[in-house]
Amino acid sequence: MKRFVLACALPRCGAALILGSLMTTAAIAEDMLRADPDRMQSRIEALGQFGANPEGGVSRVAFSDADLEGRAWLKEQMVSLGLTVSTDLAGNIVGRRVGNNEALPPILFGSHIDSVPGGGNYDGQVGVVGALEVVELLNQAGITTEHPLEVVSFTDEEGGLVGSRAMIGKLTEDALDVVSNSGFTIREGLARVGGDAERIEEAARPPESLTAFLELHIEQGGILEQKELQIGVVQGIVGIRWWDVTVEGVANHGGTTPMPQRNDALVAASKLAIAINTTATELEGRQVATVGRIEAFPGAPNVVPGKVIMSLEIRDLDGDKMQQVFDLVETQAQDIAKASEVSISFNELDVASPPALTDTGIRDLIAEAAESLGYSYQRMPSGAGHDAQDLAKITPTGMIFVPSKGGISHSPYEYTSPEDMANGATVLFHTVMALDAQ
Repeated sequence: MKRFVLACALPRCGAALILGSLMTTAAIAEDMLRADPDRMQSRIEALGQFGANPEGGVSRVAFSDADLEGRAWLKEQMVSLGLTVSTDLAGNIVGRRVGNNEALPPILFGSHIDSVPGGGNYDGQVGVVGALEVVELLNQAGITTEHPLEVVSFTDEEGGLVGSRAMIGKLTEDALDVVSNSGFTIREGLARVGGDAERIEEAARPPESLTAFLELHIEQGGILEQKELQIGVVQGIVGIRWWDVTVEGVANHGGTTPMPQRNDALVAASKLAIAINTTATELEGRQVATVGRIEAFPGAPNVVPGKVIMSLEIRDLDGDKMQQVFDLVETQAQDIAKASEVSISFNELDVASPPALTDTGIRDLIAEAAESLGYSYQRMPSGAGHDAQDLAKITPTGMIFVPSKGGISHSPYEYTSPEDMANGATVLFHTVMALDAQ
């Protein structure tokens, strides 16, 4: 590892250390290098100008003019930090920093800068700004890592993990014709940002081309804030399974059908919704189950509903636990159907996303970094999808969470303090250094 001269004027430089002493870059990182919250906040605010909305957030959806402006700003930032900037065939922006051993595969880290419509300034953006901050710290200290480093901003994360799926070779031909939030198809959008849908398979990176991937992100939940914790060590991105649930009763006149003689599909569906919530709440673990849509037929105020179609979503980090929740729900549905004299059927949709676990070794490195820095932390799953879930399929992957105020995200009101952002970037820096030393 590279060594260089350190002057005693630097903070925490003890009396035993004299001018000209040599320290390893690891020791310097442990003792002194921490992210600058003001610098990170300044970049967040600068990026927030592109697509700013009246509510104080951003509507910088992928492939929009605001996205193009934000991408141009990011490239300028990368160049100013001495990175060599390129755009791959999926439109992913990559800034490369040379290492002492260019034969080693790079350590990749970053996130995304596109937003949902009416979004905020922190989802994804903290990860990109945090990656820039890591490079700032390396530059300030004159450190050249052994591995090359690559800072990445993925294309259209909010529209379906487009850039990361292309990077792992899983962006399908059908997906290219999906219309994005900007009104362009993915195919058209890629052309706008410098990609090429006709050569999209060339955007795929083989596993041996990367050492690891790290993503810093806001939690998008309220656990860290509620527990007054500074860092989340992400164990993985939860799997997702969806069902359409159909409840069949008998439609009948709402005025002339006595209450004991009704086969009310909506009442049965309501009991099932409560049973789903109770099951997920009372079962030990962090699983979640949600009924987010209910539609009653025929839908008239004076007609007893004869049919209901409702949604069921189950998420957990453990595929077996997801199946356990569903089995319990299905058993209760049979009991409700019998008692209500209706039928209940489940149709699983072909949109399942399996759990994506982070690398256990990298989790430990993140936890060790947080502990050595004096930050409080806990290991936890991510309930939302991220680019990391794709990269985990081809390379060891780690993810760092920082608190979201009020647990709010995908909203102009999402907020993470400069200090919390800096804590996350500091942990990211130390994790990069630890990976580089392996």
